[in-house]
Amino acid sequence: MSLMNHTQFDGQLTVQQQQRLQDLLSFVNQEAEHFLGYPCNRLFDYTPLYPFLSFPMNNIGDPFLPSRYHLNSHEFEREVIDFFAALTHAKPDEVWGYVTNGGTEGNMYGIYLAREIYPEGLVYYSEATHYSVPKILRMVHARNIMIKSTANGEIDYQDLAATLRIHRDVPAIIFANIGTTMTGAVDNLDRIKQILKDNAITHYYIHCDAALGGMILPFVEQAPPFDFNAGIDSMAISGHKMIGSPIPCGIALAKKCHVDRIARAVEYISTFDTTVSGSRNAITPLFLWYVIHSRGVAGFRNIVQGCLEMAAYAVQRFNDCGIPAWRNENSITVVFPKAPEAIMSQWQIAMQGDMGHIVVMPHVTKQQINHLLADIVAATEVTP
Repeated sequence: MSLMNHTQFDGQLTVQQQQRLQDLLSFVNQEAEHFLGYPCNRLFDYTPLYPFLSFPMNNIGDPFLPSRYHLNSHEFEREVIDFFAALTHAKPDEVWGYVTNGGTEGNMYGIYLAREIYPEGLVYYSEATHYSVPKILRMVHARNIMIKSTANGEIDYQDLAATLRIHRDVPAIIFANIGTTMTGAVDNLDRIKQILKDNAITHYYIHCDAALGGMILPFVEQAPPFDFNAGIDSMAISGHKMIGSPIPCGIALAKKCHVDRIARAVEYISTFDTTVSGSRNAITPLFLWYVIHSRGVAGFRNIVQGCLEMAAYAVQRFNDCGIPAWRNENSITVVFPKAPEAIMSQWQIAMQGDMGHIVVMPHVTKQQINHLLADIVAATEVTP
């Protein structure tokens, strides 16, 4: 049967179809109360921006260059990039960026730039790296070696040093984690750079996956080296995580000298294409701009501090119940032994091996933590 004759698509919603939408909304609203295992902040309100959804907004092309497509938010996107550049101690004239569809695109961009600079380079990444990275490496055909990780999730520096020593004549592309997916570990950039120096490796590129940590470490005291001050070449930060957004988004930042190598003129839009995707979301830059100006640096600092305090509370409560939970320094990711499947599913807890974690985002409350613990205690007969 052809699609044109299919009665399911007759141009109007039936009562049943409208009910399905209502049922989905009710389901999502209910499940959101048990949303503890993934790093997405659900506390946001973008109601003032809804009118923009009535237009085919598109941020095609380089946000720092004019385009014939005028229904864009490039001006606001540039302000967002300027904010994150300052947050990561990037020199304004030396760093370029754009708003992405999320952390994965930002990581792809960094690896893409690195491979263009060093076509024969080797990418070194730890086994604790986000699952999307091996996929990205296959997509761009980048040579790579996985390095072991330590118990807390950091890259194993001894293994990295030994492996680099074997391949010291090959340019090194370091993929560093600024907050690993499961444990929130931060790879030590100073140690990594010292290893490169010890092996006399002068041709190297450092990309940082700061999907979550990029919006935490700028707001803590005595943060470890993690940004352009530490000599990195590019970075990816997520926007829908700590900041919060109904649409996944992120920020890619890179040294402008690297970006200039891949820029291509596109006559169709009368601008340069320097991004991964052609058409890009023009609404998410408005979301980020809106939150940046609504909260400000002081607001973000208070939010991060509140999350860290709540994470400390969670660790203490788990331990009080006889459950060995822990977290890395400056991390809002609380790691604990895997609980029964029914509980892990109900609370949407991410799992890996024999451990699970909750990510204490701004929407997580003491009541939710206590409720989760009560469920675990009841199911495992652990005595508080």
